[in-house]
Amino acid sequence: MWHFVRRVPKEYASFDKRGVVRHSTKVRTASDRTGRQAMRVADRLNSELEAHWRNLAGAMPNAATASYDEARKRVRSLGFEYLDSADIVPLPFVQRLVRLETLLIGGLENDAGARAAVLGTQPRPSFPLSKLFEEYEAATSEETRKFSPNQLRVWRSGRKRVVRELIAVVGDKPVTELTEEDGLDYSEWWRERVLANDARVNSANKSMGMLSRMLKKLSRRQRLKLPEIFKGLRLEGDDTKVRSPFDDAFIQNTLLAEGALDGLNEEARHAFYALADTGLRASELVNLQPNAIHLDHPIPYVEILPDGRVLKTEESKRQIPLVGCALAVMKLRPHGFPRYRDKSSSLSATLNKFLIENDLRPTKMHTVYSLRHSFKDRLVAKEAQDSLIDSLMGHRTGKPKYGIGPPLELKLKFLRSIAFTPPSRL
Repeated sequence: MWHFVRRVPKEYASFDKRGVVRHSTKVRTASDRTGRQAMRVADRLNSELEAHWRNLAGAMPNAATASYDEARKRVRSLGFEYLDSADIVPLPFVQRLVRLETLLIGGLENDAGARAAVLGTQPRPSFPLSKLFEEYEAATSEETRKFSPNQLRVWRSGRKRVVRELIAVVGDKPVTELTEEDGLDYSEWWRERVLANDARVNSANKSMGMLSRMLKKLSRRQRLKLPEIFKGLRLEGDDTKVRSPFDDAFIQNTLLAEGALDGLNEEARHAFYALADTGLRASELVNLQPNAIHLDHPIPYVEILPDGRVLKTEESKRQIPLVGCALAVMKLRPHGFPRYRDKSSSLSATLNKFLIENDLRPTKMHTVYSLRHSFKDRLVAKEAQDSLIDSLMGHRTGKPKYGIGPPLELKLKFLRSIAFTPPSRL
């Protein structure tokens, strides 16, 4: 008979004491000399076995956490703070003696729970890396509860990805067994990809930063005392691709020329026109709700609000007067852009693809986001104050906030001076 044999991985050894797992495939070697049929059975057995291990590992943290929390409560009821045994050993002799005397005087020397609590031998709760995102998501639920569906999807996707990458490099070990060597291995994995031109330095550093924040958060929340495994491991170099701003004349005479954008669907075309004269991020424009579009006001304007989503920064909440192309478009779209609502990535992809296919980019560094860079440059050219520019752009300044900021009238003055002329047919 063909047999399936597999050693229990060390990350599951504390859950499965068998050491080596053996199962008969019930496939005779005489009828399957190449082992192909047996291999299919072995694959199934292996999948079932790994699922069993994951279930075991997933069930343990709850029990371990409960036991650890109980130990912390128990030791506090006896007048102490919970300390690991390794932290108790260096204490002055008198402090250690008091702990022992408390057990003896209280007749608790045979109480295993009391001993573990007072002497710090209760194991800290842990979980395998495959549960890292699940634990982190639960720990940050108050931070993500106001995300829009698309924001939550993007947030989850990135964090799940870096966890999968870390597991692929160091294995699905318990999170409390992570070491600085594991951090170095992950950093080197990224470094090799960068050297092979398969990845960018900023992508590597962003991934390490994301994992570092996840581990720090859980270390504090669950008192895991995890080492900072990525400290000092950022890759050197900055390969950020700075988008080039469009020249004003190119925007007016080429991008806004009659019929230049006719190949786009109407909403995407209108969105492009609105972006040119507002400097909004695509995500801000497409998520405008009807209540944030004020066309009947003496100064027509749009208002960026955290309506069903989270804004990029606190300063992103702002009011933008409508002029030029933006005013012409929003009069046609008082209800906003429902086709692309919460789908700004789709809009950006549509617009950038159109620019590429129709040779409407001066260089490869120009994208639809370049309109936002152009918007700022036009304000700078008109000698607008930094505070006004930051207020229109929604930039985080890091400065104390005083007053209510530039009024609509002042914003309108500068925006009128840089407004484009819309094409006659929108």
